Amino acid sequence: MYRKSCLIPACGEGGTVVKRRKPLSVFPIINGLILTLIGIVCLYPMLYILFASLSEPDRIMKHTGLLTAPLGFTLEGYTLAFRNPNILSGYMNTLIYVVVGTVLSVVVTAAGAFVTSRKDALLARPIMLCVIFTMYFSGGLIPLYLLVNELGLFDTRAAIILVGLVSTWNLIVMRTSFLSIPDSLEESAKIDGASPLVIFLKIYLPLSKPMLATMTLFYGVGNWNSWFNASIFLQDRGKFPLQLIMREILISNDMSSMTNMNTVGTYTNSMYQVLVKYAVVVIATLPILCIYPFLQRYFIKGVMIGAVKG
Repeated sequence: MYRKSCLIPACGEGGTVVKRRKPLSVFPIINGLILTLIGIVCLYPMLYILFASLSEPDRIMKHTGLLTAPLGFTLEGYTLAFRNPNILSGYMNTLIYVVVGTVLSVVVTAAGAFVTSRKDALLARPIMLCVIFTMYFSGGLIPLYLLVNELGLFDTRAAIILVGLVSTWNLIVMRTSFLSIPDSLEESAKIDGASPLVIFLKIYLPLSKPMLATMTLFYGVGNWNSWFNASIFLQDRGKFPLQLIMREILISNDMSSMTNMNTVGTYTNSMYQVLVKYAVVVIATLPILCIYPFLQRYFIKGVMIGAVKG
């Protein structure tokens, strides 16, 4: 009787196929453990500050070591923080700087990337070389201060918005994204009589939504965390951003308007000062943490557009 020869290496009697078990790989397990550990290390400081801001001041002052849950519960730190007029005005100023600055930065960056990415643009390459030059060399802080002062922008909100309006790196990334758009789309639009402005608004921007979301995230986070330019170019405390107010509270220990010194003792007041510091950090960080998840799905796609594929 003729018997079939087994061409499959894993065969049993009668030519039946025996499934081989895949060897267990330890890499996914080790990779998962390492990523989990990194996530805990990155997340715990934020959780510590959140738990401390909600804890009772006397218990948090006496606590040492790790903090895995609030020690009691109180919102007194947040109440004292929002009673400070500097916190509220700083919050409003920061919102103005973030919204106006981010919109202008994205618009100017997109326009500059569009111009420098066009092959028929006049002096596009020399302009791009000049832009790249500014990424490595700058005039320094003193010439920048003199320039802002001569332009009449000192102690104005425009100085915070216009100084650093465009990031060279972001311009290069967006230009790379525009270069990945097929030329045939632009040529078809030109045949239909579209002007460069129409091509920019109707073709390039709609096809670059992930990149625009990524740039919005970059500029928004940068403007929200910015405090150095405000410390140099602003003197009116009514124009200070929240980060500069928070810097005074955390580093300079300026708590003069945060708590009422007349009704509490020295020890009690020092306890509430610590509580207010934790609360201010949460207030300044929470908006960015709430916005980021909505833009995170565009982040990887946006920065990978135009990347070199192997």
